Amino acid sequence: MKLVGGILLVTFLFIDPGKIGRINTLKSEAKEAFQAKDYKTAITKYKYLVDSLGVNEEEVTMNLAHAYFQAQDTVNALNTYLPLTQSNDAKIKSLANQQLGVLSNRQSKLEEALNYFKQALKAAPENEDARLNYEMVKKKLEDQKKQDQQKQNQDKNKDNKDQKDKQDKKEDQKDKKDQNKDQKDKDQKDQKDKKDQEKKDQEEKEKKDQEKKDQEKKDQEKKKPGEEKKDNKNKDKKEIPPSVSDKLKDMQMSEEKAKMILEAMKHQEIQYLQQNKRKATKPKDRGKPDW
Repeated sequence: MKLVGGILLVTFLFIDPGKIGRINTLKSEAKEAFQAKDYKTAITKYKYLVDSLGVNEEEVTMNLAHAYFQAQDTVNALNTYLPLTQSNDAKIKSLANQQLGVLSNRQSKLEEALNYFKQALKAAPENEDARLNYEMVKKKLEDQKKQDQQKQNQDKNKDNKDQKDKQDKKEDQKDKKDQNKDQKDKDQKDQKDKKDQEKKDQEEKEKKDQEKKDQEKKDQEKKKPGEEKKDNKNKDKKEIPPSVSDKLKDMQMSEEKAKMILEAMKHQEIQYLQQNKRKATKPKDRGKPDW
């Protein structure tokens, strides 16, 4: 007991009563500024307590971290909360992890936020704020994973569709090219067939013409001399003029009958001329006059 009392007495002798008063005053002013939402002033006073006066109290450090948090100074808030996650005080450890989880959630680092909230619950299972945040982020993370999976499926389907469209387009182009080639080959074949047919028709025509000429030549060669005379005789045969034909009709005489009469008359005329020719061939009596 005497030893403990001596230690307390020595500690008391080394504590400056004025410094204690100053620390208490700054704590009160910082708290009032924080409650008034004057976070800049609160930060200044809490920093002075920690840096200048050497106050190493986890409660003061926690309040400084809260002031940074409310002032949207994320970097300093994060750096100030982190050491408190190693606190032996379960409530301070849980609160520090909870606030780090909130900061991570604001930055959309859901996996990291979920882990901080889980640590907060391990330190203090009664921390309902940490539990609510944990459930909220867990659902948010699950929804995000579903959305990511859906997006991946959509992207995959889109890629497959794009690939299929690309393949279909390529096949269509190939089919079109093949069709064009087939059409071109068909046109060329049709054109060739047309030329071949024209050539064949021309050759057949020339062949027929030649055969006709050859046949006419053969017919000409086979023609008998008597037939030629007969043809000439037929050519010499007089045709009855249309006017005479009309008269014959009036006389009720056929053309055939008239032709026979003309032939008979012609024959008589020829005989008469031949008789006169024979008479004229007798020698003239020189003692008689010509008359």
